[in-house]
Amino acid sequence: MPRQNDNRARAKAGRTRTVPAGAELMRLYSDYLHREYGALDSDYVFVNLFAEPHGHPWGYPAVYDLVRRLRKTTAIAVEPHQYRHTYASWLLRRGAGMENVKELLGHASISTTIDTYGHLTVEDARRTPDDAGWFSGREVRL
Repeated sequence: MPRQNDNRARAKAGRTRTVPAGAELMRLYSDYLHREYGALDSDYVFVNLFAEPHGHPWGYPAVYDLVRRLRKTTAIAVEPHQYRHTYASWLLRRGAGMENVKELLGHASISTTIDTYGHLTVEDARRTPDDAGWFSGREVRL
């Protein structure tokens, strides 16, 4: 769904999302903006600071160029979308429910969230009852 913004990014669900962030992260981000942006007035997170057009948000080519350079430097094969999967798995492993993950990722249907991110291991599934004290520790493990 088209949005009115400088980089012509598109949104699937057509709605904005809230990204939860603590006070310490926001302080660090504010310090970063002040140090890097200086007098530049921009509401975007990733902004052209060293290339034209200055002050405008990065487009997809700029993001993928950075990722390509990072892969070459670090020899780590990563794609930007993997951060989304990692975040969802991290939330689920720490006890966030599927409904919360659905909302944070902006899925229209809980089925999408379950089908895509319901891939936790048996050990992940067992951790919840273990943490609740349901097992005595004398169970047979295969």
